[in-house]
Amino acid sequence: MNGAVGRRVGRLLLMVVIGLVLGALLTELSVRFMPESAARTFFTTSVAAAFGPLVVDLVAVGITLGPLVFHVNALSVVGFLVVLLAARAWL
Repeated sequence: MNGAVGRRVGRLLLMVVIGLVLGALLTELSVRFMPESAARTFFTTSVAAAFGPLVVDLVAVGITLGPLVFHVNALSVVGFLVVLLAARAWL
């Protein structure tokens, strides 16, 4: 893998992680401070995708990861898009 391609992929993964964290923060803030309404329900309803435990059993070492669960809602997508647009303008 070329160094420039590796940096590009690394930056993209960093932006995805930062965007999802920002979306989670926005979701928590809306749950705490928005009154009960249709807008709050729309923004905070999430779809969960779970991946069962990943087991890697080698002769000397055994590793178990999981389960990994991803919760995606409207504010997660908004946070992701805000970070990507800011990174595109900044980088």
